[in-house]
This record gives sequence, C-alpha cells and structure tokens, in this order.
Amino acid sequence: MDVRSGPLNLPNLLTLARIACIPLLMTLLLMEGRTSAFCAALVFSLAAITDWLDGYLARKWQVVTVLGKFLDPLADKLIVMAALIMLIPLGRVPAWAVFVLLAREIVITGLRSIAASEGIVISASNLGKYKTILQMVAIIGLLLHYDYYWFFGLRYEWLHVSMQRFGLLFFWFALVLTLWSGIDYLFKFFRVINR
Repeated sequence: MDVRSGPLNLPNLLTLARIACIPLLMTLLLMEGRTSAFCAALVFSLAAITDWLDGYLARKWQVVTVLGKFLDPLADKLIVMAALIMLIPLGRVPAWAVFVLLAREIVITGLRSIAASEGIVISASNLGKYKTILQMVAIIGLLLHYDYYWFFGLRYEWLHVSMQRFGLLFFWFALVLTLWSGIDYLFKFFRVINR
C-alpha cells in the first residue's frame, strides 16, 4: 500500500488513529490517580501532535483529499469534546463553559456548511488557530490535574506546579478566544451573505 496516495494515505491514517484514541482517553479518565492522569495527557498530546503532522504531510505530499478534509476537523472536534465532557463529572471544568465551547463549534460548523452549499468560502482567521492551541494546552493541563513537585529528578516542596490551575488558566483564555473567534466568524458570514 502506498502511504502517499489514495484515500488511505498516511495523513488520513493519522487522522483515523486520532479518532481511535478517543475510547482509550475516555477509559483512562474513568480511572483515578496520577498514573492514569499522566497517560491520558500523553494520549491527548500524541493526538494533538498527529493533528499537526497529518496536515503537514498532506500539504507536503500534496495529498489533500475530500476524506481528509472531512475527517481532520471532525477528529479534532471529537477528541476535544470527549476530553472536555469527561472532565465535567471529575469537577475539573464547569459544565456551562464546556457547553459554550461546544455550542460555538456546532454553530460555526453549521454556518460553514450553509456557506459551502452556496459555494461561498469564508476563510478562517488566526483567532481560530490560537483558540485551538489554547484549548489543547488547557486540556493537557486539566488532564494532568495534580500538583507536581518533581523537576529534573529532584523534589522541591517550595516549587510546585498545580496543573489544575495551569489548565484552568488556559481554559479561560481559550473560552474568551472561542467566543471572540465565533463572533468574528458570524460577522464575516453575515457580511458575505448580505452581498
């Protein structure tokens, strides 16, 4: 099988692998303890890396496919939604904030579908890219959750990092950017439609 061509090229296989990681991530989040928290963060981090890698390879090898265009954003949304929804009962994120994030994604996806059906392309702004980066960092921090005292093999009681606080800080920044980028897209959509 040639991994550079056809619908099952390497970028699309990486995207499918990202989707396949979701049940493992959810299972790890059902377990208690630092080890499962670390493993969940590791799985999510690897999925985030494949998100960058599949896009890079698809552009480099010029194998952008219809399947890839459909699967890539779907895989991103599914793994982010799975992680955030699983974090709610653990008390790591407020349910209302997760609802706002997910509602924005659903609304913007719907508007993109309407625009595409009319042959209109509304370019994504950099706000969406920054929002995604902040979300990924926030979720990794929230998955790690615990306080960490170990740095370079040594334990420092006075120097510790609360990954829950770290994750929440980035989560609030991501929420603000999510709303901002959503409003920005709405304005672009209605400006284009009114023409």
